Amino acid sequence: MTSSRIHRMHPERGTTLLELMMALTVLGIGVLAVSQLFPAGSRVQVQDRLRTEATQFSREKIEQLELADWVGAALTIGRHPAGNAVEKLGSVGTLGRYYQVDLLAPPLDNLKRVTVNVTWSQVRACTLRAVTYLRK
Repeated sequence: MTSSRIHRMHPERGTTLLELMMALTVLGIGVLAVSQLFPAGSRVQVQDRLRTEATQFSREKIEQLELADWVGAALTIGRHPAGNAVEKLGSVGTLGRYYQVDLLAPPLDNLKRVTVNVTWSQVRACTLRAVTYLRK
């Protein structure tokens, strides 16, 4: 057998350098696309944590006000704290809380509506609002 005939019977197999570079390029693009998902997931996790904390702080205030005296200072009609002030909350102090007390019109004048607002800023200003009604 001649060497040309052996060469035709067993052609060389494998990948060329160009094929290898193309495969690595496609793999690199895929890895970069997946790596973009991690910061987005982290932002969502922080946003969910803040929303959970806000819910807990609003429920905490509602529970305090349910135990307050009907004619006490905590349940006087108006915004608490007064003006534009907010009660700073959380370990970092990024959350602020205030509440509004309103007396309902007759025949429901034995009820007060309490609206608790918890605000925070992450990318934009966010507010969680919880409303409850307290009976005389």
